Amino acid sequence: MGIEAWITVSVVGLLVAALISGRIGTDTAVLGALTLLMAFGVVTPERALGGFADTSVLMIAALFVVASGLTETGAMEQIAAKVLGRPRGERSAQLRLMLPVAAMSAFMNNTPIVAMYLPIVRSYARKLGVSPSRLYMPLAFAAILGGSCTLIGTSTNIAVMGLWLKEAESIGAALPSPVTQFWAVAVVGLPATLLGTAVVLIFGRALLPARIAPDEAGAEGRAYSTAAVVEPGGPVDGKTIEQAGLRRLPGLFLYGIERAGDAGPERLNAVGPEQVLRGNDRLLFSGVVDSVVDLLKQRGLNPDDADQVQKLGLPDGARRVVEAVVSPRSPLIKRTVRESNFRARFNAAILAIHRGGQRLEGRIGDIVFQPGDTLLLATHHDFPKAHRNSNHFLLVSGIEGSRPVRHRKAWLAVAIMGLLVTLFTIPLGSIAASINQTTGWALPTGRIPTVVAAWVCAMLMVFTRCTTGTAARNSMSWDILLVIAGAIGIGRAMDDTGAARAIADAFFAVAGGLGPRALLFAFALLTMVISQLVTNKAAAVLLFPIAIVVAQDAGCDPFPFVVTLMAATACSFLTPLGFVVNLMVYGPGGYRFTDYLRLGIPLSLIVAALCAVAVPAVFPLEAVSPSVELSPTP
Repeated sequence: MGIEAWITVSVVGLLVAALISGRIGTDTAVLGALTLLMAFGVVTPERALGGFADTSVLMIAALFVVASGLTETGAMEQIAAKVLGRPRGERSAQLRLMLPVAAMSAFMNNTPIVAMYLPIVRSYARKLGVSPSRLYMPLAFAAILGGSCTLIGTSTNIAVMGLWLKEAESIGAALPSPVTQFWAVAVVGLPATLLGTAVVLIFGRALLPARIAPDEAGAEGRAYSTAAVVEPGGPVDGKTIEQAGLRRLPGLFLYGIERAGDAGPERLNAVGPEQVLRGNDRLLFSGVVDSVVDLLKQRGLNPDDADQVQKLGLPDGARRVVEAVVSPRSPLIKRTVRESNFRARFNAAILAIHRGGQRLEGRIGDIVFQPGDTLLLATHHDFPKAHRNSNHFLLVSGIEGSRPVRHRKAWLAVAIMGLLVTLFTIPLGSIAASINQTTGWALPTGRIPTVVAAWVCAMLMVFTRCTTGTAARNSMSWDILLVIAGAIGIGRAMDDTGAARAIADAFFAVAGGLGPRALLFAFALLTMVISQLVTNKAAAVLLFPIAIVVAQDAGCDPFPFVVTLMAATACSFLTPLGFVVNLMVYGPGGYRFTDYLRLGIPLSLIVAALCAVAVPAVFPLEAVSPSVELSPTP
């Protein structure tokens, strides 16, 4: 290797060491390494920074916006509630959990899916009386497996496919069709999902630890008194409490119903699960703040005194929920909510009140303020700043994730997601050409670039108000985008300096004599191990040039190695550091670092075996056509 190759290898080694140490953020480490390579003159700024304008990075950014629309409208939560149903045991819960999560993750970013499912899994663990540790890891692994089924299942797949399209053009190889690009990785991902689910169902009790007892899964907190009104003709009207999903709510207790009767309002206490709800029923709850906020997001239930919320005149995107503690010096003391003209004075509507654990009866407008009352308010996002020093309140703080859900636009968000999948998978140009031939029309037959399709759907999410511009910007995981863009530049440096060739030669010297299929198996395992050290996204981009060189040295078509790289980096099970969703369940599940190996090793071996068997069966390993010239092996 030349001096530039040695510098590149040294910088990459420092990058790996920094990432393993965990003391430096992934984006900071990658950008630092890229800066060093430019400073040493190993790679030009144009080559190094070209990744920031790469189509794969731009497509990933668009997918974050699409995911924001699905989250803001509650579409993901509605789908989750329907597909999970009401399992009757641990294995039933695992099955109902893993397959739908995998299916959703195949077409959506898996991070918001796991975030959405965390409270749902906690709730079902309580209802079933099982440790949530038995469900959290299957949740994360199902999201990972689902992400290995399509091109858009994970941003890593998009990055690798983008690199291959550029490499194929440079070496004169045939470009895969849009359908092949979208579904190629499913050759491994789909059977891996089915086999992985089977492993969990059959061996889960032996491989999954029970680190948290069922009764320790929930957090205790101050109990708010609140009420919700059943929307007439809504999705809850006419259903039983059990069917409406209002029984045994985590952190929330339904202790009564107020219902209009012929002889006046009647009060139903100690209501059972078979009690049928009617429109305009007033449901009385006591619960912790997060549960109250979640309750008020549920379709078919409106806040008590909903007219006060509507009179705020705030659009959904500008409304927030905040907590405020009434000061002993406040003029509000000993006055009712209605007498104090609270909404007009503060431009805020009271959703719930906490008073020393008491259950407050009556409508919110009739409650008399007392010192120390904690109010849960629907108001504008500037309320905490405006009233931080007010003599009315001792403490004001915002509630994270309290923005109202745009339920009425859920169907529209799902339709836009369906449009995205259609534009990615269906050859519209061929269909248009057939129509033109039959009818004589002149429909455009050009293929819509995938990055354009992604941004069209992202902008539709914003323009149709499925999400706001602010929410769309906040949904961007800038660290992920920076890592991928920076890693593309580092990968180019490895390729330009010959460092990738040297690493590939060392790997081929060890595994090259095993045969092409065994080479795929070994390369898959190597990729999975490196993914634990430098994150799967960085590993994918760094290993791409090595995959191409290894394929050339073996006299094979590079595309099966590209598919193997996509599948192996997408399936990262061995440690909590291997994938962000692994970290998301690490704390809530009470797991130890080594717990991931117990289930992760069998799943990793399954994926590697499928790379060696299924990939060559669909994408032959035979060398490409002689008319295609690959760069010679030195």
